[in-house]
Amino acid sequence: MATLVNPVFSSRREFPRPETQLIGNSSGIRRALNEVRIVAPTDSAVMIHGETGTGKELIARAVHDQSVRSREPFVTLNCAAIPSGLLESELFGHERGAYTGALNSAIGRFQMAHQGTLFLDEIGDMPLELQPKLLRVLQEQEFERLGSSRTIRVDVRIVAATNRDLGAMVRERQFRADLYYRLHVFPIALPPLRDRLDDIPLLVRHFVDKFSERMNKEVRIIPDEVMEVLKHYNWPGNIRELQNFIERAVILSSGPVLSAPLGDLRSFVDSPTASPAAVRTLKDAERAHILEVLRQVDWVVGGHRGAAVRLGLPRTTLLHRMQKLGIVPEEARQNSC
Repeated sequence: MATLVNPVFSSRREFPRPETQLIGNSSGIRRALNEVRIVAPTDSAVMIHGETGTGKELIARAVHDQSVRSREPFVTLNCAAIPSGLLESELFGHERGAYTGALNSAIGRFQMAHQGTLFLDEIGDMPLELQPKLLRVLQEQEFERLGSSRTIRVDVRIVAATNRDLGAMVRERQFRADLYYRLHVFPIALPPLRDRLDDIPLLVRHFVDKFSERMNKEVRIIPDEVMEVLKHYNWPGNIRELQNFIERAVILSSGPVLSAPLGDLRSFVDSPTASPAAVRTLKDAERAHILEVLRQVDWVVGGHRGAAVRLGLPRTTLLHRMQKLGIVPEEARQNSC
């Protein structure tokens, strides 16, 4: 038995926009969405807590989209992705000649987000020396560009996000307490994917549809054994990891059945911290999936039409997995008779 995906294809073709759809019906997601509905109409600062890959930017976009600023810019800045020496310029802009390499004047993210929302991702990575300047903008809604004495006033709502324990950082004097309280007006906590097991089938179907459309494929069937593995895997990279895995699986699928490279998830199967029930379920599901693919290709392991290609594994890796899972051609042929 297998799960059938009902693909929904759109005839519209437009410039790619970041994923904005929140998928899930678990209690944690329902709570977060309810908190978004409560705080969005206000102008209060929002702090989103969650592990990497849980969808913090989606929640930030939802706050913006449901606010009175929804028709104005939504500007993002990842504080961990910008070198500390350039972060001030990214936030506030600079004048020509303000520093070596500043050949032209440039506006910063605060000015770009005027009358809209500025999303500061990974706020815990902001250098201590820059935090007082950010605090001043939040309090006064004004700043000066690097190399300029002219004050610029802005009207910006702040949504911040972090995967770090900011409270502990404040206690250790790694983050300013006054800035923390200014940003932490309305906290929203996003649960990790391992605490949203009921949402995994919905997310898998959504990503299969999304990537099938993008690649002009018609992947409609998700084998039950594949779904079982995905529901039991720990997903340390959360939704981002699941999305990337499904994209890879769709690439590898040559027909209507999703060909998932389950061997890529074997680190969890082999983990000493995995529960016995989860390990047993995962190993059984992986074994069943490999057997099914081998039968489909008449037990050809290598070559461009072999099971290794369909599973997205090197031939030697597949042979090793078959040996570890006790899969031999003689046994499988007997079982298939």
